[in-house]
Amino acid sequence: MTRLGFLIARSLRREAPLAALSVTQSDLLSDLAGKSVALVGNARALSQGEAGAEIDAHDVVIRINRAPMPSAHSHGTRTDWLALATSLPAAERARISPGRILWMSHKRKRLDWQSAQSPGFYLHPLADYEALKAHLGAQPTTGVMLIDMLARSTLARLDLYGFDFFASLSLSGSRSADKVPHDFAAEAALVGNLIAQDSRIIRN
Repeated sequence: MTRLGFLIARSLRREAPLAALSVTQSDLLSDLAGKSVALVGNARALSQGEAGAEIDAHDVVIRINRAPMPSAHSHGTRTDWLALATSLPAAERARISPGRILWMSHKRKRLDWQSAQSPGFYLHPLADYEALKAHLGAQPTTGVMLIDMLARSTLARLDLYGFDFFASLSLSGSRSADKVPHDFAAEAALVGNLIAQDSRIIRN
């Protein structure tokens, strides 16, 4: 696809040509088979801990959006996969240096050409987004979309870091829970149920 074709497809919300730029979900998840995965959320409380080396010791490290990393001591340094629901300025892309981009947002008009053309690019299906939204009764966060998807893989272990469902707010902004379009109680319940049913998922 040319850049012009991409811009036209994005503007007109033509899902098929955009999806053709993406690896399939099954291929994405097959890359995690038998591996340990660290999914790093953006809760402020994580910055008070010492999990950095532990995070980086995983086979795959996945971070979210602008991926704030105030210190290597608390957050580690590696970013193998970066899951986005927002635009990523060039300086942030260079800082994070992700090995792979996952576009999780249903807002296709925000998707940029550089991300769509990057190696191993993944576009999260709209049907998955809508199903999770219906289950939660609210727009799902990028984090809970990832947890929902990763639980369907054959990974060996999924460690969740920086997930307190907005109890300590977010390192990526100053908004309070009532200012964002998410139901954190519903998300906490969903993740709690997954953890109870799947011993591979551990909330740190």
